[in-house]
Amino acid sequence: MSDRTLARTRTELSNFLTGRRKKLSPVAAGLPLSGPRRTPGLRREEVAALAGVGLTWYTWFEQGRDIQVSESFLLKVAKALKLDDAECGHLFLLAHRRPPPAEAYQWPSVSPLIQSLLDELARPAYVANLRWDVVAWNAAADELFGFAGRGQAERNIMRLAFADPEFRRRLPHWREEAPRLLAQFRHDLAAAPDDPAMLGLIDELKRLSADFRRWFEQTSTEEYARGIGAILKPDGSQSDFAHETLIVDEYRHLKMVIHFQK
Repeated sequence: MSDRTLARTRTELSNFLTGRRKKLSPVAAGLPLSGPRRTPGLRREEVAALAGVGLTWYTWFEQGRDIQVSESFLLKVAKALKLDDAECGHLFLLAHRRPPPAEAYQWPSVSPLIQSLLDELARPAYVANLRWDVVAWNAAADELFGFAGRGQAERNIMRLAFADPEFRRRLPHWREEAPRLLAQFRHDLAAAPDDPAMLGLIDELKRLSADFRRWFEQTSTEEYARGIGAILKPDGSQSDFAHETLIVDEYRHLKMVIHFQK
């Protein structure tokens, strides 16, 4: 990066942080009211305190000085400033020239607009994260998977496919489809190979499913499958699906999986 480009990036970073700090009110940041202020927004010392970082270091960072900051520092600042996911991504690109680490800045919800989009779809559709936890769904998907009647930990596609005997009985082609799901899951794991939540799910599924344990430890030669292709409905009739995935949020690794009946 040239000196001119680097200087422009630091200036943009400084303007971005200053602008967000001045837009965030003390009340919105969770601070008590302390009388009238001469300038709007938060003070630098308040941002530093909310983030749990040193005032001098944050001041230099906001000024665009040539200092190195860690991913942890950036995430703390992003949360202190109440940045949304797009803003957090912009902060990382300006400071590190790369997006945030996988899964590090994730909230288990979607925006009202995404939920409205799901609700308007007649086809089964849900939003899942990199760990395959289902964080939002529509009525057609709920009829198929019963998400609303499951606990949060149970709303996970890999858990349903490998560790839920009742749901597994509704998968007529499970033996052919499950290894393909696992192949896709391993592909997603490569984006966050050290994430504790991902590794915890893998350890749990290894304990609960001998098939998962055996296939996971083998070198995969299967084609990828984002969704389950054949499912028996509660009335016993079979539905066969093709799937398409849409990116809902790049930085939180949220994808919408839409089922198209064959």
